[in-house]
Amino acid sequence: MRPCRMRDHALAQVPRSRLPARIACMVHRMHPSSPLAAARARVAALQASLTASDGAPATLVETHISWLLLGRSTAYKLKKPLKLPFLDATTLAARRGFCDEELRLNRRLAPSLYLDVVEIRDDGQGATFGGPGAVLDVAVRMRRFPDGALWREMLIAGTLAPHHVDDMAQTLARFHRGAAVAPAGSAFGSAAAHAQVVQGLDETIQAPALRTWMTRQLEALAPWWSARQRQGHVRECHGDLHLGNVLQLDGQAAAFDGIEFDAALRWTDVIDDVAFLAMDLLANGRRMLAFRFLNAYLSATGDYDALPGLRFSMVCRALVRAQVTALAQKQGVPPVDGCDARAYLALAQALPTAADPRLAITHGLPGSGKSFVSQGVLETAGAVCVRSDVERKRFFGLEAAVSSRDRVAGGIYDPATTQRTYARLHSVADTALRSGWPVIVDAAFLRRSERAAFAALAAGIGAPFSVLDCHAALPLLRQRIAARQAAGTDASEADLAVLDKLAGADEALSATERAAALVVDAAAPVSLPTIAAQWLAAT
Repeated sequence: MRPCRMRDHALAQVPRSRLPARIACMVHRMHPSSPLAAARARVAALQASLTASDGAPATLVETHISWLLLGRSTAYKLKKPLKLPFLDATTLAARRGFCDEELRLNRRLAPSLYLDVVEIRDDGQGATFGGPGAVLDVAVRMRRFPDGALWREMLIAGTLAPHHVDDMAQTLARFHRGAAVAPAGSAFGSAAAHAQVVQGLDETIQAPALRTWMTRQLEALAPWWSARQRQGHVRECHGDLHLGNVLQLDGQAAAFDGIEFDAALRWTDVIDDVAFLAMDLLANGRRMLAFRFLNAYLSATGDYDALPGLRFSMVCRALVRAQVTALAQKQGVPPVDGCDARAYLALAQALPTAADPRLAITHGLPGSGKSFVSQGVLETAGAVCVRSDVERKRFFGLEAAVSSRDRVAGGIYDPATTQRTYARLHSVADTALRSGWPVIVDAAFLRRSERAAFAALAAGIGAPFSVLDCHAALPLLRQRIAARQAAGTDASEADLAVLDKLAGADEALSATERAAALVVDAAAPVSLPTIAAQWLAAT
């Protein structure tokens, strides 16, 4: 665990920041008091004690509001006795409360990392963790994780892989499902709360066009935020889900160092957590991983209704990180690897103008590569994708990889469910397009009437419409389906009997549809970047 691993809460989380740069740079001059000096002396004694007990030098890491002592296998985090515009940790009771809250909150996503809260005592022989004597302070005791475990480090090392982001998407989906829901009528997640976010970022919003866009978004999204809160989407989230707070722990994706000192910074819409991590991947040049993570989360939760607020949330989180890195630089905090304030600002300014509503639907029999192509194109193009096999199962409370056989009497492929599934896909596509996102609808679309409904949707919004026309000879399709069934990991349940049935029901593309088609031969090598570029160039 290196110094950069424990971020300074006061700097890194500023969605409601009340910390202008001029105040941040003066904090240490404002608090030269004896309690702080005494606390520093205690930390030095604790460092010496930990070094002696471990038989190896303990490392001291200092952030704006905390000290972190890194031992051989254990880390201790202490709160500084400071009073700042956003917190007051001057009393032992307050620091104990913050430590208890940090333990409670972070055990939700990293239970094996956060061990307990320990008292710091002194019996006249010097400060120690535990032991006899008067209680002087408290600390959060943590398990020290290996160097290189942080996603920020993995990104730089080139070891962050698609399966890592898939795992994190599932982890976050489960976490959000179990997180406490904000009470009805709460100020958390309200339009007023978002206005306060923007106000706190005012010094960072340098471009007039960006300020105008955010002001308009505050007005346009106000009803949506209210609806989201009523529907239970405002929950006790992590609050600071950037690449420096996500790691691989015991082979699993986990997150730590969530917000404990201000409830308003963590009681947010669930999409804010998603937007934070997706934004940081984008800012660090990992577009494919960013959209893979976003789509994996949306597929796991079905929360496509979050798309209208996604772009605003990503812009706010980019500005947060810009403010954080700029303030850290002003205070002389050693820079961490990754993008700087300018990169975050550039992303914040680019996102509002990057809206590109366009629609692609797939067409093809089972095994023709529709989902493979859709996944590759969504990652390359930066799009949202919704899949019929997943949404169909969602109606019956089934996860994507769970078979419906022997679980649903009569099966899930009856005509009524099919009609309902396409209506759901149409609704999601409409939401995504109106939110300014490119969207891919992954379904068979064997009937002209099904394809026509989506072509009309795109036309009504003025969005380009394309068909990803996937095809292959029946022997190859049979071979692929047999292999897929043997693996048992795909959402599709189409077997050979279904293939033979659907092959006779496939209605060929019309001349108009062929003009909008991007043909994919499943038997030949496929260049997904080429297909994505062609789709994005369609008018």
